[in-house]
Amino acid sequence: MDQQRKDWYYSCMTKPAHIPDYSLFGETDTFPDVVHCEHIRDRAPDHGWIIAPHRHAQLAQVFFIEAGSAKATADGQSFDLRDGMMLFVPAQVVHSFAFAPQTQGIVQSFPLSILTSIGPVSGDIARALSRPFVGRPAQALIAQMALLDDALAQNGPFRAQIAVGLAHAVLSMTASLNDSPAGNGPAPDGRLARLDRLIAQHQGQNWTARDYAAEMTLSTGHLSRLCRAAKGVSASAYIEATTVQEACRLLAFTQLSVAEIGYRLGFGDPSYFSRRFKSVQGQTPSVYRQKFTN
Repeated sequence: MDQQRKDWYYSCMTKPAHIPDYSLFGETDTFPDVVHCEHIRDRAPDHGWIIAPHRHAQLAQVFFIEAGSAKATADGQSFDLRDGMMLFVPAQVVHSFAFAPQTQGIVQSFPLSILTSIGPVSGDIARALSRPFVGRPAQALIAQMALLDDALAQNGPFRAQIAVGLAHAVLSMTASLNDSPAGNGPAPDGRLARLDRLIAQHQGQNWTARDYAAEMTLSTGHLSRLCRAAKGVSASAYIEATTVQEACRLLAFTQLSVAEIGYRLGFGDPSYFSRRFKSVQGQTPSVYRQKFTN
């Protein structure tokens, strides 16, 4: 990360006690529609064209820059967006933007239920939409986004069904832009998505694999088999890796101390937290944080 980007990155940060988790940016009310569409000019000017780090627990988003530019981060990755570029951001990924004033574009937000109902079921689409990526959409995708925008502005019969169909088309065409989807293999098991949601809900409560398995009415062995089939690791290792991923976000996007982050994630001993973090991440929390402060 170059110095100019670091200066901008930290200009977006205050000193939050947590990473804001919104329905839509700045809003905590219930998600307002089956799918949501808004234009960058609808929200960004009210925030000085700076959208501070935040995330959406149950939403994936597509950002399309029609004219102008933006510097974006998504879970520590940096992206320079220009005219005609698109950024896909999955649920739970911490992201932020610094838009050039007067930038024009569109933001479409999709509840996870929309993503998981794309059919026929394809592991390739699920993998392609599991990580942030940028691309240059063809005119056909831009036209689909415009159709979705128009459909959501109407109040005619079958509005929701039309919107869902168009949303599936937008997401499927967006997935095709990802040249490097994560991994190969069969379609992901929906129970892993539920496990991810439970981990997010109960981080800091010291739940074990047995606790999560019981909540899902599975045996611990069955849950581990699901994790091994999908991720190649045991349930305990997957839960720990997901917890460390959250620690990475807190280290990057807040100025909480390493000890406080450990406490929030259920580690009573800061030294033990540092050891577990290093065993998963390959470096201590302090060294990891230096990437964002030096």
